[in-house]
Amino acid sequence: MKKYKNILKNREDAAKKLHEVIPMQKLKDENWKLIAVSRGGLELAYHIRSKYKNSINILFSEAIMAPNNSECEIARVCESEEIVINEKLVTSFGIQYDYIYGEARRKHEEKILSYIYQYRRGLPFASMHNQVVLLIDEGSETGLKFLTALKTILAQKPKAVYIAVPVIPSDVLEFLEPFADDLFFLHNIDDYVETSLYYEELENIDEDRIEKILGEKSEV
Repeated sequence: MKKYKNILKNREDAAKKLHEVIPMQKLKDENWKLIAVSRGGLELAYHIRSKYKNSINILFSEAIMAPNNSECEIARVCESEEIVINEKLVTSFGIQYDYIYGEARRKHEEKILSYIYQYRRGLPFASMHNQVVLLIDEGSETGLKFLTALKTILAQKPKAVYIAVPVIPSDVLEFLEPFADDLFFLHNIDDYVETSLYYEELENIDEDRIEKILGEKSEV
């Protein structure tokens, strides 16, 4: 772990380094849609876009935690109400699926819908049909955010779906590869701990910043 600790200064630094592995001219010419899967991913998407005018959006999702462990994510629900479940954890903990579906409904109604009204004025996530999509996050402990987003986007029949992430566990990278057309990353790490350890600083992304990024004009 020491080898990788603080390998990135911040999200802006990560974006500059990702510019070296993402085909930026292709991103511009094909008008890729940049879709963040977290608040931190939204800030990273802003810096990845840089001088270009590609649209940026965020696909909201919420974690569903184990009933007896508030730090163990067993599933995730997206704003489209798609649910991705970590079957291995659910089976090993003996968790009932009724609990997961109930929590998914509650998280969608209490949190995700409020985000949609606050940041998109109630508008649903735009269809990515026949579009080229770049899913973005600052890191990925479990891959569930990306997998939930992939499930939602692929159902809309896009032209292509790519993933950009500065740091990612090796096993998550291997798991996600079959679902995406390509993955752009800087470091795949065998003994991945948590994303914050690989950055010198990760500033909190507040509501005003989210609204500013989502409110900027872009090409359609």
